[in-house]
Amino acid sequence: MKATVNENCIGCGLCAGTCPEVFSMGDDGFAHGGEFGAELLDTAQEARDGCPVSAISIEE
Repeated sequence: MKATVNENCIGCGLCAGTCPEVFSMGDDGFAHGGEFGAELLDTAQEARDGCPVSAISIEE
């Protein structure tokens, strides 16, 4: 599975705080996603759903 953060990201860090195994804050001040296993799907979806600007998509 893969989490992607698009250009709408405002760099609030909520996703990285919710699911640091999948999301991280880059040197550019914005969040970045990555590949992850099924065991993290619920937490990654929680981070996606909590994003205030709907910048996260998850491909299963």
